[in-house]
Amino acid sequence: MYKQEFIKFMVKSNVLTFGDFITKSGRQTPYFINTGNYQTGEQIAKLGTFYAKCIKENINQDVDALFGPAYKGIPLAITTAISLANEYNQNVNYCFNRKEEKDHGEGGSLVGYKLKDGDKILIIEDVITAGTEIRECVPNLKKIANIEIVGLVISVDRMEKGVQDKTAINEIYDKFGIKTCPIVTVKDIIETLHNKEVDGKVIINDELKYKMENYMNKYCVI
Repeated sequence: MYKQEFIKFMVKSNVLTFGDFITKSGRQTPYFINTGNYQTGEQIAKLGTFYAKCIKENINQDVDALFGPAYKGIPLAITTAISLANEYNQNVNYCFNRKEEKDHGEGGSLVGYKLKDGDKILIIEDVITAGTEIRECVPNLKKIANIEIVGLVISVDRMEKGVQDKTAINEIYDKFGIKTCPIVTVKDIIETLHNKEVDGKVIINDELKYKMENYMNKYCVI
């Protein structure tokens, strides 16, 4: 049930939108997820509850810290940590990276919890298309400390190919051994919104469904 609620929440928050867009990987797509459009305290608080539910459903071990890749992963990691504390009495550290390493004061590339050898880390991210961000941040984290990354939680699995013919999620698992847990997939989005109304408006009509399925046939592993 919370998956359908999350999809409608993204639509109402203008985070899940439909039209003509270009993804970070250069693909022209009929739909786009932009977590940068969350704007209010109420929205970001509710968002954290969805991430926390996904973690409790899929991550069957304790973690030492949540890591949010800059920039969009920063508020995601923070609101998820708050929700885990408030709703599940699970007090988890969090940290995030700077885009440029600090060269004064204490220095370093991380803000928040200081990683140490043996820590179990859960990455909190928005969307994976080709997996570029994760390929960049995982080696950088492992340079800081000998950590174990126990999983990656994202809003939406677009189910798209990475650099080869596997999904980006499968490529991440093959390269780093990291399991990705999406709150929802693009299939869930189509199933939930096709010819269904949100606030009195049909979001995905037959024409848009056709465009999304064509895109999936071209770029996704279904």
